Amino acid sequence: MCGIVGIVGKLNACKSALNILKNLEYRGYDSAGLAYLQKNHLNTIKALGKLNKLKSKFEVLEEDIKDISIAIGHTRWATHGKVLLENTHPILSENIAVVHNGIIENHDEIRLELKEKNVVFETSTDTEVIPHLLSISMKNTNNFFNACVSVVEKIEGAYAFAAIHSLKEEIFVARKTSPLVIGLGDGYNIVGSDAQSISHMVNEVIYLNDGDYAILNKTNFQIYDLNNNEVKREKINIKSNLNFLNKDGYKHFMEKEIHEQPNVLINTIGSLVREENDLNIFPEKMNIQKNFGITICAAGTSHYAAMVGKYWIEKFSSIPVNVELSSEYRYRRPATAMYSCMIVISQSGESIDTLMAMREAKRLNLTTTAITNVENSSIDREADYSIFTHVGPEVGVASTKSFTSQLIVLLSIAMKIGIYNKKITSEKYQSFIQNLKLVPNFLSKILSLNEEFINLAQSIKNSQNILYLGRGILYPLALEGALKLKELSYIHSEGFAAGEMKHGPIALIEEGLPIIMFLTSDGIEEKSISNLQEALARGGEVFLISDQKNINKISFIENKVLIPSFHDTWNDVFSPIFMSIPAQLIAYHVARERGTDVDQPRNLAKSVTVE
Repeated sequence: MCGIVGIVGKLNACKSALNILKNLEYRGYDSAGLAYLQKNHLNTIKALGKLNKLKSKFEVLEEDIKDISIAIGHTRWATHGKVLLENTHPILSENIAVVHNGIIENHDEIRLELKEKNVVFETSTDTEVIPHLLSISMKNTNNFFNACVSVVEKIEGAYAFAAIHSLKEEIFVARKTSPLVIGLGDGYNIVGSDAQSISHMVNEVIYLNDGDYAILNKTNFQIYDLNNNEVKREKINIKSNLNFLNKDGYKHFMEKEIHEQPNVLINTIGSLVREENDLNIFPEKMNIQKNFGITICAAGTSHYAAMVGKYWIEKFSSIPVNVELSSEYRYRRPATAMYSCMIVISQSGESIDTLMAMREAKRLNLTTTAITNVENSSIDREADYSIFTHVGPEVGVASTKSFTSQLIVLLSIAMKIGIYNKKITSEKYQSFIQNLKLVPNFLSKILSLNEEFINLAQSIKNSQNILYLGRGILYPLALEGALKLKELSYIHSEGFAAGEMKHGPIALIEEGLPIIMFLTSDGIEEKSISNLQEALARGGEVFLISDQKNINKISFIENKVLIPSFHDTWNDVFSPIFMSIPAQLIAYHVARERGTDVDQPRNLAKSVTVE
């Protein structure tokens, strides 16, 4: 979650570090800080809140520290210790400064040991044990690198950290599960939490493998693996994305990312559809086997995409699918005898829950396939096979284009397995591919209904509770719509399967309670219409989002948004992709009306790299 940066060998290093931290804002944070070396003395600048607070403090000092050539920086998302200035990174101990992402799981044990040595703690963070351990080790070894290695061998957990010493113009870095990348500049080197954040300063990066640690100065670097052997890692050329921080005239990045879906999904579909009208997906690489099921693991929004994928894969390939929450999978001793493979879904490719679930699957001899947006991410590099969504950087914390692209990949997987297993005809397969190509243009039609969703948002913006309903393949969309609304607007909202309403949630319905239903013509719509009548009879205010066939049947509901009808044969199949747009627009406009931080909602992070 937190963002790490380190620079050595470049003048005005603090300013460069600030710019990189700006590119890491999407990860979510509640405080930020810098540490820099000046005349053999470590200084820090720290601030609570957004980066502009830190920038203001930096600007006061800028003239005096322009010649600084080594600095580390951090954006912190609080895990251990409240959002206080003393808990803000970098954390210091004597001549050591450290920035850290993740959790040191044995910090309580280490803290007790250090207190017995009369170490005084000034923060309530788990991070503080690192600089204290380093200081003690330096007194024993007088060698910064060796001291850092000894700390790596002592701490446990999932982490990445960078450390500097007041007498050395070099940076030590280490990673275990949490991502870290080295950028190679001209006469300087950089470390960052991801490649995109440093791509404007370097052309080549090196991704550290899990368990790697490294020492770097302005011209050189050495990398060591978890067995303490010096290793060479591949240098990868990257290109700076000039549009990464450009809102293109939109008020928020999320708004931009909602409206760019018709364009970016062309990239997703283009990467999936081969010239010979076949899908660029290989079931044999996924290890799809007859009489064996598939497990799909994901977290958050990606988990709801996985739930939709279950409907599709079982419908078109007749293969049983088990959908798991990543955070639960490796802790419950899953039975795997009936499964041959696992699909994991992660926008960033760095979600620690999903990464750890994938590692557990590999330990259990399941073949792993990753659906991710980020090539060379941890999940991509460790998966047996990867399928990329190709939607470009997503800055808004609440997933939009990543979700719809994941749905497109999952539906394509379902169809490819269907033809692979001879469960669908060649004609149906070709029809799907032809209609898949029409999806981006159709999403443009739904986005043209923006004003209607603004009006809907006006009607519900002051509500304290909201229910979302969906049936069948749109039940996960009810969950996703509720998640989006609570993430962005902080309104308590819940999603339910429409048929489950009478089994408990109906007790929540009172006069004026907003109920948003996603409905498609799928052959079971009459059941959902009955559920709506039950809600109306108890005073609920229903907002229906549906196609023309259903709206013609439902004259008793006043609040309706008509979604254009797609090709009859495929309308209900594609409906989760189409209904994603209303779910996103409703949440966005309600949040905008309420004045919340749309792109960086409170307490949330884009890339969840702590368990």
